[in-house]
Amino acid sequence: MTKSWLWHLAGLVLIIGLATQVSWGTLTFWRVPGGSLLVGLVGVAYLVAAGVVFRVVHFPRTDKIAVVFLSVSIAFLFVLAIVVFGRLYYSRSFLLTAYLMSLVWLSSGVYFLSRSQQLTFGLIPGGLAERLPPLGGAEWVVLSYPRVQGNLDGIVVDLHQNLSPEWIRFLANCSLQGIPVYHAARIYEHLTGRVSLEYLSEDAVQAFRLPLIYPHIKRLMDIVIVLVSLPITAPLMSVIALLIKLDSRGPVLFIQDRVGQGGKPFRMVKFRTMRTDAERGGAKFAKEADDRVTRLGRWLRKFRLDELPQFWNVLKGEMSLIGPRPEQVKFAEEFTKEIPYYSYRHLVKPGITGWAQVMHGYAAGKEETREKLEYDLYYVKYLSLWLDFLIVAKTIRTILTGFGAR
Repeated sequence: MTKSWLWHLAGLVLIIGLATQVSWGTLTFWRVPGGSLLVGLVGVAYLVAAGVVFRVVHFPRTDKIAVVFLSVSIAFLFVLAIVVFGRLYYSRSFLLTAYLMSLVWLSSGVYFLSRSQQLTFGLIPGGLAERLPPLGGAEWVVLSYPRVQGNLDGIVVDLHQNLSPEWIRFLANCSLQGIPVYHAARIYEHLTGRVSLEYLSEDAVQAFRLPLIYPHIKRLMDIVIVLVSLPITAPLMSVIALLIKLDSRGPVLFIQDRVGQGGKPFRMVKFRTMRTDAERGGAKFAKEADDRVTRLGRWLRKFRLDELPQFWNVLKGEMSLIGPRPEQVKFAEEFTKEIPYYSYRHLVKPGITGWAQVMHGYAAGKEETREKLEYDLYYVKYLSLWLDFLIVAKTIRTILTGFGAR
């Protein structure tokens, strides 16, 4: 932690010093009319961006550069908004230099600090623990006998295994000596972003506790973001609606019953991307190169533009911008019977995008849905502003690449 703060302090001094020199040819920015306020706003923007970055990058399989770019860009956009609406003095060269330097410095910090903070775990072989080393994310020392080997940050063991008395005494001694002992299932979650259904119990899943305040803040953010984006999304949706009418016969919108928070069904709306007879024989999963998808629909699905009408569901409170994807009622009923703990994904509101969507993509069938459920339960368990921020960064990548579309 001390190393991180020293890095940020050095970065803040360097960024402001360089930007000041480039813009005004001097380091005494306080002599420039309005300079002190501008420097103060940029300093706050950098510290906020740094705080977000170093909270978010600890989640598994994080796109570190994307997180840095998004956090810095949003922070500096707020500075620009304050300057413009407050009619304050500003320097384009100062803001641009500080912005670019912040990107470079935080990207470097993510790389160097994460390398220096890599943990070393002692691993007791057996069960889930043996599947952890190939996942990376830490250095592993396999313990062939009950004795600490080198400097370890903790001991990882599958507590579902039948351990010998020697290993049990060893674990007790480690705890007494202040060496943390971790269940392999917990480390698996932090390395993969999934909650292992195989190692989940009814008591553990019932212990999931949603934050008290954040869901209300999230609901407010959903409403604000949808309303603020309407000047852009409304014209875009109008164009898409016209193109759908020109591309194929049938209605512009597709409305279907889906399962929402608490298991309650609701009517989800999206742009129609398939032929009108696509579900004549009953509900079906979409498949690769599905011939039911229209020409325009294939592009809409690839870049997730067919989901835009769900802003209406968000405003009504039936969905959130971020959460598990709402499943069709028929499939949800089947999965609840066949897949353990499936219904617990309904503890939160379903979303237009979510952790499972950006990590796994589309699921078509029981086994893929089971794997996707592990991501959904991870989201429910670790619901937070920081995880939602990471999902936004990954969603941008998903939209640009078309990852997981069918």
